[in-house]
Amino acid sequence: MNSKKVPEGTITRLFIYLRELTELARLNIRTISSAELGERTNLSDAQVRKDLGYFGQFGTSGSGYQTEELKNALEKILGKDKTWNVAIVGVGHLGSALLTYPGFKERGLNIVAAFDADARKIGKQAKEVTVQSIDELPGTISDKKIVIGVIAVPAKQAQEVADKLVKAKVECILNFAPTALTVPEQVKVKDVDLSRELETLSYFLANKERTRQLIDQQTS
Repeated sequence: MNSKKVPEGTITRLFIYLRELTELARLNIRTISSAELGERTNLSDAQVRKDLGYFGQFGTSGSGYQTEELKNALEKILGKDKTWNVAIVGVGHLGSALLTYPGFKERGLNIVAAFDADARKIGKQAKEVTVQSIDELPGTISDKKIVIGVIAVPAKQAQEVADKLVKAKVECILNFAPTALTVPEQVKVKDVDLSRELETLSYFLANKERTRQLIDQQTS
């Protein structure tokens, strides 16, 4: 593996490559070139080669990649050959939706615990998971070997929850609260601000509208 730090964008694209390779393997397509993989993912062949180059030498010049071989290699690189236990903190509308989403398990993410501070929610069950008191978080994290914590609480409570997860030795946090978290360097945080992501679309809509108005003015 390349000693240089792997960019976040590369990791994101590896998942896209893996999705395409999985489909190709299902169709029994045995080889694919970097140009073909790039075309399927709307990327250049140079980008594909650069991304894969961080992790070693794949394929043969002139012959492309062995689909199954590259698929298996990416699954190992991305940790898709293992199952990771996940806990959700905050069982409101978002947390409840995440708890019942069936796609996580298919991707090796096993939601095994859920926590909330609201006594009315404690003891309720979503699929096979029973909502527990936030006070039970440390023991459950340890007992169930949970390595990923999902924060789905309001912004003002997010840092306190993050502190609890860090103290319980969770290694990664997916943060849905619209606030920046302070955690130790060894804990990986991924922020997902749904409101911000939706807001960015307003720029493209407004820009599209301005372009349309400009065209109308020029042609009128």
